[in-house]
Amino acid sequence: MFHIAHILARRGHAVLMVDCDTQGNLTNYCLNPDEIEGAWQSRGNSIYRVVEPIIKGTGDIDYRAPTKLEKAQGSLYLVPGDLRLSDFEDRLGDSWNAALGGAEASLRIQSAIHRYIVACIKELSIDVVLIDMGPNLGALNRAVLAGSDYFMTPVAPDLFSIQGTENLGRKLVNWRNQWQQVHDNWKGDDLSIPAGRPVYLGYVQQMHNMRNNEEGMTAGWGIYGGRLEAAVQDNIVTKLGEGQVINWDDGNYSLGKIPNLHSLVPYSQEAKLPIFDCTGKHGLRGAHQTKAKEAISLFDEIVQTIENVVAK
Repeated sequence: MFHIAHILARRGHAVLMVDCDTQGNLTNYCLNPDEIEGAWQSRGNSIYRVVEPIIKGTGDIDYRAPTKLEKAQGSLYLVPGDLRLSDFEDRLGDSWNAALGGAEASLRIQSAIHRYIVACIKELSIDVVLIDMGPNLGALNRAVLAGSDYFMTPVAPDLFSIQGTENLGRKLVNWRNQWQQVHDNWKGDDLSIPAGRPVYLGYVQQMHNMRNNEEGMTAGWGIYGGRLEAAVQDNIVTKLGEGQVINWDDGNYSLGKIPNLHSLVPYSQEAKLPIFDCTGKHGLRGAHQTKAKEAISLFDEIVQTIENVVAK
């Protein structure tokens, strides 16, 4: 996401990244330790601080302006993550049954992140919002996905990702039906409730080792890499069906492959810059500098996909 956001920003889009992964890896990639500590303070702008009044039962969302990334080329903002966001997940879980029945107080909890993002879009004239979520199927991801227009799945060419498509597809269908129940039972008209029907764009393979062959990866990774498309088709595309899956002309849902970039990643993380912006002054030497520059092409297909759906 970090690299895709930077590319979109330099191509003229105002981009907002929201770190809803309680591990906070995206935030660590973007900010230095002092900036992160500041975001976590009482007047900070982490996602936890936004929903803190709801967690404590003292009020509604507290709008905090996202952080503008000054190193980025273009308009790129971040809502920093926070380890304490797991406390909000507890509130989401506890209030879900009441929300299904149309209780306004519970619906304000379920829609909190959605409503905050809508406010950010209006305040900053945002074109694209990219939300980083943790690798789980819990209440937090249910709420975040419900407010999303589109989603894509990062996968690795391994057995765990293939099994994960089955779990995800089943869960998405269940969540869609439950959000429909929410809308059926909500009788008010002054609360922005997530639609609960994000459209699936496809999957991105990542972290494999590259080879110059048809699969573009080593034989070992290719064992499961060749099974991903069928698994996604059977377990996600078919289960979600018309209206919640984008219809690509070629019927293929692979949006690109991001291989293991090995030692380039630590240089990028240290510089707080995309890999393709790292140079000799960031510690790269010899062939590493060429590989870093060429890395931008790895994201072309994903960026083009996002631009195509945003333009609709």
